[in-house]
Amino acid sequence: QTPFVESGGGLVQPGGSLRLSCTASGFALSSYAIAWFRQAPGKAREAISCITYSGIKYNYVDPVEGRFAVTKDNAKKSMYLQINNLRPEDTAVYYCARLRSGTGPCTFDSSLYEYWGPGTQVTVSS
Repeated sequence: QTPFVESGGGLVQPGGSLRLSCTASGFALSSYAIAWFRQAPGKAREAISCITYSGIKYNYVDPVEGRFAVTKDNAKKSMYLQINNLRPEDTAVYYCARLRSGTGPCTFDSSLYEYWGPGTQVTVSS
């Protein structure tokens, strides 16, 4: 059983919005920091947002502009990523993963995460 399953991706025009979902199985979101990453073709995996086990949020992409917003619902075992004002450079496969250390602080270092989901494709194009 895949620990994470991402959904909500698709083809969207520039300026549009998407809400991605990540559903966990086999563990409680209240016990782990979980994060969103993305990977575009030919590029390294990039951290987008992270939310700790206690609900503290970190944004690593456009933190000032605030286009990305991470939330979670522990009862539904789900994490969400709201993306607004989408740009062509946001085109990538979006993944979620959990912090290996569990209740540790969020980090943008992908090597410290585990249980990667299969990803959901986001394509921004007119």
